[in-house]
Amino acid sequence: MDTSHLLHLYHQKLRMFQNELNITLKQFGLYHSQWTIVYTLYQKGNMTQTEIWQYLKVEAPTITRTLIRMEQSGWVERKIGTDKRERIVTLTEKATSTYLEIIQAVKQTEELFLEQLSEQEKLTLQHLLEKLSIERDE
Repeated sequence: MDTSHLLHLYHQKLRMFQNELNITLKQFGLYHSQWTIVYTLYQKGNMTQTEIWQYLKVEAPTITRTLIRMEQSGWVERKIGTDKRERIVTLTEKATSTYLEIIQAVKQTEELFLEQLSEQEKLTLQHLLEKLSIERDE
């Protein structure tokens, strides 16, 4: 099997979905990377910046830049945690009050993206994606 082609195809489809999601989220003033943070905080509650980047598997400086933009546009608040370096991130009233409208629009985009798959194929895809990982000793 040509694994390079498989992963190239996976990357192309992921980018296609992210682009469609950006079009959907534009009406709310969000990008997919910001939506991922809103979704995570809505599901999990307040988190530190460190917990966010570790959970999302995104580098710390990228999360910091994104959170600064989100704070400036009124989606999140960052407060000092137990020490001066720690930042606790919370959703604002704007984010929580708009969440249901956003998730409805996102779900429509998700359904369009996945409409060619049966329910069983969606479950299989989820199962396969959950198995993908690289564990490194650090």
